Amino acid sequence: MTIQTAIAEVSTVLGERLSRSKGDLDHHGGSETYFAHTPPDAVAYPESTEEVQKILRACAAHGCPVIPWGTGTSLEGHALAFRGGISLDLSRMNRVLRVDAEDMVCRVQPGVTREALNTELRATGLFFPIDPGANASLGGMAATRASGTTAVRYGTMRDNVLGLEVVLADGRAIRTGTAARKSSAGYDMTALFVGSEGTLGVMTELTLRLQGQPEAISSAICAFDSVSDAVATVIAAIQMGLPMARIELVDAATARGFNLYSGAGLAEAPHLLLEFHGSETGVAEEARRFGELAQDLGAKGFDWAEKTEDRSRLWKMRHEATYAIKALRPGCDILVTDICVPISRLAEAIDETTADIAASPLEGPILGHVGDGNFHALLLIEPGNTAELDAAKALSDRMVERALGLGGTATGEHGVGVGKLGFMEREHGAAWGVMGEIKRALDPQNILNPGKLVALN
Repeated sequence: MTIQTAIAEVSTVLGERLSRSKGDLDHHGGSETYFAHTPPDAVAYPESTEEVQKILRACAAHGCPVIPWGTGTSLEGHALAFRGGISLDLSRMNRVLRVDAEDMVCRVQPGVTREALNTELRATGLFFPIDPGANASLGGMAATRASGTTAVRYGTMRDNVLGLEVVLADGRAIRTGTAARKSSAGYDMTALFVGSEGTLGVMTELTLRLQGQPEAISSAICAFDSVSDAVATVIAAIQMGLPMARIELVDAATARGFNLYSGAGLAEAPHLLLEFHGSETGVAEEARRFGELAQDLGAKGFDWAEKTEDRSRLWKMRHEATYAIKALRPGCDILVTDICVPISRLAEAIDETTADIAASPLEGPILGHVGDGNFHALLLIEPGNTAELDAAKALSDRMVERALGLGGTATGEHGVGVGKLGFMEREHGAAWGVMGEIKRALDPQNILNPGKLVALN
């Protein structure tokens, strides 16, 4: 078998770091959502770009699929070996290679997690702002073009990856981009690989843009009678030009989950969670203006958090929202949806989604990064209940159709994987076919994460 031959060759490169143990295969066959358990044939743990090159050369010679793996936190089946092959676990490539504080950039290996990088940066006065909630690897975040709670101010991974080292399917290593803030030299190859979900190459180094730690930070949470009032406040704040660092929405069901999971003591009503970064006077003025605006639009129960421990507690609660929502139905599985629409259509999209969920047999709390029009419904499913899973998939599909009809996208931050593959042609038209041509040019054997993002035989 070609896969087995490739595995034998890779074992000569890695020795004991090529694993076929049941524990490793089981771990790399699971995901954080509803996809069936799909273990690979082997798990490789490279420690250098050169080893990644050797692995890919061996796999290319025998047509063996290679599926890059970061921390396994993706939600659309990106890292699962649906066609068998080798799971390429990059967690041991976890060094911060260089920090250039004066240029506000750093160079890291793909297995560095966002929390580990920010720990490394503490003494520099800098930080990496992209915060998807999970302590994901930076390589995985770049591969899915991740964003998160701070995207409304700092952008997504698309805006914060300046350059890459990438190993192609045939084992060649290339570098894209530079540490300069801009360039007019040729195709934007960095942008091509950011968001490619491991289908075009394996990232082995990233050059990242850093930000200065703000002088002052102020966070708050406030309740509203309705989601529509909360969204209207977000739209008005953006139109006023208030420079929010985070602005998150949770609905009444999510607030109830927070209370069950962490004893938050929130009113069971929609809430906005927000944060401002800047100077002492700037943050105070921005917070005051937002408070006045929000109260005019029906906000109540403002709780400002200026102490570090209070802010940490607030955002820890938000980042644990998935676990809090699962507390509403203990033991449940979960299907996480992810759409993004223009801000002007956000209230419409949420209202229609809320009505759709209410008419379904499912419970599906809503939360999201409403400052950039991105929200999620987390659909709770009884394990093994195929009728509920089918209903959840149908509801998720309707959400995507709604988003596309409103001028939005099938996925704001989770990526395509296999879960959103069926909507790519509808969203991109002929451009999706061009993506397939690029894939064929760089990976003619279709060994890199096959079956994801583009449709090839």
